Amino acid sequence: MDAAFRESHEKQTSYFKDKEDSCGPTSLMFSVKEGVGTLTGALEIFKQHGISLSFIESRVSQSKTDCYEFIVSCQNINGHTNNIIHQLKERMGSDVLILSRDKNQKHATPWFPRRIDELDQFANQILSYGAELDSDHPGFTDDVYRKRRKYFADIAFNYKHGEDIPIVDYTEDEIKTWGTIFTNLVDLYPTHACREFNRVFPLLQEHCSYKPDTIPQLRDISNFLHKTTGFRLRPVAGLLSSRDFLAGLAFRVFHATQYIRHSSKPLYTPEPDVCHELIGHVPLFADPAFAQFSQEIGLASLGAPDEWIEKLATCYWFTVEFGICRQAGKLKAYGAGLLSSFGELQYCLTDKPQFKTFEPSVTASQKYLVTEYQPIYFVAESFETAKRKLREFCKQIPRPFAVRYNPYTESVEILDSKEKLVRLSAELQADFSVLREVVEKLSLSS
Repeated sequence: MDAAFRESHEKQTSYFKDKEDSCGPTSLMFSVKEGVGTLTGALEIFKQHGISLSFIESRVSQSKTDCYEFIVSCQNINGHTNNIIHQLKERMGSDVLILSRDKNQKHATPWFPRRIDELDQFANQILSYGAELDSDHPGFTDDVYRKRRKYFADIAFNYKHGEDIPIVDYTEDEIKTWGTIFTNLVDLYPTHACREFNRVFPLLQEHCSYKPDTIPQLRDISNFLHKTTGFRLRPVAGLLSSRDFLAGLAFRVFHATQYIRHSSKPLYTPEPDVCHELIGHVPLFADPAFAQFSQEIGLASLGAPDEWIEKLATCYWFTVEFGICRQAGKLKAYGAGLLSSFGELQYCLTDKPQFKTFEPSVTASQKYLVTEYQPIYFVAESFETAKRKLREFCKQIPRPFAVRYNPYTESVEILDSKEKLVRLSAELQADFSVLREVVEKLSLSS
């Protein structure tokens, strides 16, 4: 299992609401032109209505030049929402959005992070586990194990974007558990894993201490991935909602646990642990095609309605988690849930399960199991083919804008106006100029 998949994903949804009046605590996001006194003029509007502000945050606008965006929390807006919006628009020329966590609001677009550091806002909104364990968990009655889980949870809860991931001193018992899993799996990879996984795994052994007697550090792996494909790891205490987990992928951030499963059952875990994350997921995040595929799922999720989050999460389940691909006429595993499970990695390539071609419209409706081996797997011809099919499928998502990730600013740009399209076109023309230059030079040299 992985942090992206729990049926309760809707519990953690937050929303942008457009032009609906409201009562009680409310947050607004508005923009103002850069200049002396412009913010004072905007705040004067709130003062005129007797509204107190408990929070205010500013940032340079990602979509407009010479503008700042402000987010303010209002404690007593009671019925004045529409008046404030009108005055901010008329007097300040502002674009205004109401931030709401009520998913029943009409005309609402789900909130999503615009900058990579905004992942801090939901990284600790875990759905289950963390430092607490269910009564059927193998470590429930083990006080030492529970204290270790709290230790790992505290690391994740205190982490903020931009900080170095803390180095963990794993115990001998934990390293032994890792070694058992590592040794059993490594023997299967040459015959059961896809070629991309087998290409990267030796690099992790060389650069990130992937060994049976050493649990690799998230910091070292994150640095390696960032240099390779731009992906990075972020510690998390437990299961995130599907919406929050997928949003991280849009920024090429993978939320990874650091704790390890209980030593009494080294080949079983009821939730994602460091073995699942580092052995199952990490290697393919160092493959450019797979990294792009993962990010596209994340970008598609931003601002998508709840029913589409469920569809995307299901597609993720049958690809990134339990995906099978065909290479040289043979079936190979590329899903992390398979590559980190000794038993299911053997089972998935036998004649016992059913195999279907990966078609997002079909896959998105398929029910899946979280406690047993999958009876059905979906086969992709290649990561590029899967990405193309997913991209076409996601065109159906009903959102009034498109999104683009800007790797230079590590932010998501909302494309919903001619001005933004003109700017994007200019940027793409520069890239095409480089492409033409390369083609010309290659033509001359051949």
